[in-house]
Amino acid sequence: MKRKIYSQLLDWKNSRQGEVALLIEGARRIGKSYIVEEFAKNEYESYILIDFNKVEPRVKRWFVDYMEDLDTFLFQCGQRGCGKPYGDRFPDTQGQGNFAT
Repeated sequence: MKRKIYSQLLDWKNSRQGEVALLIEGARRIGKSYIVEEFAKNEYESYILIDFNKVEPRVKRWFVDYMEDLDTFLFQCGQRGCGKPYGDRFPDTQGQGNFAT
């Protein structure tokens, strides 16, 4: 199962080339977050983890408001610390907390 899902994520990455976001839905506690985080670690230089189950309601509103402009959404999150950055683009944090400036 893990390889099939990972393969589908690779297909999405290669076919969409960053043009669209990906929404993963499914039952609770089946490994969605795990596989997506492993995929991000292996396939991208850097990524930002935003757990919509743990964010404030305003972050969910920003996501809806800026769905067509994810750069603005990520900027809003960056300014207010609603996600965790990982990877080479964020050398000072390496997942050690929020990335508010």
